[in-house]
Amino acid sequence: MDDTHVPVLVVGGGPVGLSAALFLGQHGVRTLLVEKRDGTSTLPRAPGLQARTLELFRAAGVLPRIRALEMGDSHSYFEGGILRVPTFARIDEAVVVEAPSLDGPDVSPERVMGCGQDRYERVLADLAREAGAETRFSTRLCEFAQDDDGVTAVLEDTVTEVRSTVRAGHLVGADGASSTIREALGVHRTGRGTVFNALSIYFRAPQLEEWLKGRHFILCYATEAPGTLMGLSRLHGCDPWLAAPLYFPERGESPEDFTDERCVEIIRTASGVPDMKVEIVGKVPWQGTQLVAETFRAGRVFLAGDAAHVHPPAGGFGANTGIHDAHNLAWKLAAVLRGQAGDALLDTYDVERRRVGEAMAEQAMIRNRIRHGHADAETTAAMVDDIVITLGYRYRSESVVDDGPEAPVLTPDLRLTGEPGTRAPHVWLDRAGARISTVDLFWDEFVLLTGRAGNGWAAAARLAGERFGIPLRAHVIAENGDLVARERAWTAAFGVDEDDAVLVRPDAMVAWRSRGAVEDKEAALAEVLARVCGLRRSS
Repeated sequence: MDDTHVPVLVVGGGPVGLSAALFLGQHGVRTLLVEKRDGTSTLPRAPGLQARTLELFRAAGVLPRIRALEMGDSHSYFEGGILRVPTFARIDEAVVVEAPSLDGPDVSPERVMGCGQDRYERVLADLAREAGAETRFSTRLCEFAQDDDGVTAVLEDTVTEVRSTVRAGHLVGADGASSTIREALGVHRTGRGTVFNALSIYFRAPQLEEWLKGRHFILCYATEAPGTLMGLSRLHGCDPWLAAPLYFPERGESPEDFTDERCVEIIRTASGVPDMKVEIVGKVPWQGTQLVAETFRAGRVFLAGDAAHVHPPAGGFGANTGIHDAHNLAWKLAAVLRGQAGDALLDTYDVERRRVGEAMAEQAMIRNRIRHGHADAETTAAMVDDIVITLGYRYRSESVVDDGPEAPVLTPDLRLTGEPGTRAPHVWLDRAGARISTVDLFWDEFVLLTGRAGNGWAAAARLAGERFGIPLRAHVIAENGDLVARERAWTAAFGVDEDDAVLVRPDAMVAWRSRGAVEDKEAALAEVLARVCGLRRSS
């Protein structure tokens, strides 16, 4: 057995695991990623990348490589919403089921983007390797054990069956809904379980584009497919198309019943074109399930993505939420490994992301019930707009200093007003003639924002950072500062005055803001910094 020593072992090479390896590498953390498949995905699953997800890639400096994958302007497909038709050929009779709000120039510098997982996974793998990660495909995790100092894992090359041992400081389980890591840890899940069964059918049908008359949409449901409801996805393009009919095990149905001939029949019936030429490219059965792990951390092992939370795909929250998990965990692991934060900071990964995972799962379930016609008025009223779910979620943890009343993870309306635990508001700034967003300021350091030079906050930031060995960068946003706000006042956006200060974490989440005069700025900031970095717990 060859022994390998790495700070972090990531198991799972889907969007979540690859993003974790990328983000860790960008923070200077050497990572080994293993994946039992022989390569990245060959199917265009998870085709919608949210504005918040793109903000994370933007902050990591890799967004141009991701944006280059977009085929034309995919935003118009999102604007088309979710449709329902009798058949696709009757697209003129389409009823809009959902018209989600997903982004906007006042809330984010980024717009949502459509791209198949088969394309962006390849780029994420390349980017992870360029950031220093080692990737091993055709490699499975056989077993692992953890102690006070790290995790020992046994890996097996699935081609040669040769085994090797890896010693890692931490293990990230991004190994999907049927996670063997979660099972080995004995971590239970709660939720509604499996609520439906579906089959993804990837097919080519050049004639279908003609019948759709160029109509743009995220998803279109056809109600006349025999015995089922079939949805047609549009975000990743149309080569191949993706359709997903339901099947019912309680009626004795199984994926094996869906021969190529039957799939062609379903597609033709749903399309309303009996003689349409259809070529079946691939079939993948899956379950619409709602389950959330009872903890996302067990010692030195962390769960992320579907391994931690799984829910119906309604809303497209799955891969995006998992990538957000990876980002939240990556900067915290990096800070701990550099000695700039305490182990308590890693506890906040579970606290923050589990509450978000539970909220996302519930919202996906609500959308699923609405789309399948099973929602009552109370369920429909509980639906929160997509823009709140993807950009407006709120953290409450030891890494957020907020003396206000308990706030929900999701609010009925988008509230990005600088409150601790929320994503810092997007404000356009001028930096030495370059136009940037406030969101661009946050990646590898804590950042302190203030609105007046000489008010003492910049000096306090330097001294507080030096006291704990924590990089803390200060910016003055003012006409005589290093940054100048354009289009709207940053103080109004963040809910502060010019002499106040706002501390923002490396993930662009507001950690703390001062309100009113602070006599000893260095002491106040040092106390806050120690708490949010897990070096000192609140009393």
